[in-house]
Amino acid sequence: MTIEDLLKRNELDEEKLLEYGFQRKDKDLLYQTKILNDTFHLTINITKNKQVKMRGMDLETNYEYTLERIENQTGSFVSSLKKEIESIVTDIVEKCAKSNKFLTDQANRLAAKIEEKYQSVPEFLWQKYPGYAIFRNKENNKWYAAIMNIIKEKLDEGSYEVEIIDVKLTPEKIQSILTRKGFYEAYHMNKKSWITILLDDTISDEEIMSYVQESYELTKKKK
Repeated sequence: MTIEDLLKRNELDEEKLLEYGFQRKDKDLLYQTKILNDTFHLTINITKNKQVKMRGMDLETNYEYTLERIENQTGSFVSSLKKEIESIVTDIVEKCAKSNKFLTDQANRLAAKIEEKYQSVPEFLWQKYPGYAIFRNKENNKWYAAIMNIIKEKLDEGSYEVEIIDVKLTPEKIQSILTRKGFYEAYHMNKKSWITILLDDTISDEEIMSYVQESYELTKKKK
């Protein structure tokens, strides 16, 4: 999981962040510190929309690092830098946040409802995709739901990140709801038997849970 994911996937408490050492700057929260024996100046900026902006300055060379550069570069110095930043971010999360499995409120609510009703916990199977989780039918280990975070343009227009849930339905049911807002042809699943639902509260929790129920029943062992 990246540094940005670690921050985005947790519900940060603003008052605790302020106690930790963050300062308000307009509508953002800003944290500054020196690391690596005071040779590197680190700034963490968390916006009101939970976007994380991180930059740093090597005080010996005046070389500036962005979060993307820190995540993508390799080498002994960057490795040490990344390890120390991850330690700071982990400490911030442990002291100032409530851990969430997913990015959106609706995804977290649905995961909790699914766990309560079916005793299924989300399984995060892919290191490359830390936000992708599947739910299995305990009778036969078949998947009946999957929550993923993707760029909106993979569904239609939009360059921003969204969360979706895929569920299994009959072809007839898929055709009957596919034209409605918030529903899309299945992402990364068989489009004839799965459908994708956008998790932005366009579709209510209750309605989505009814489709989860249908998906669960479709994956049960046939008697």
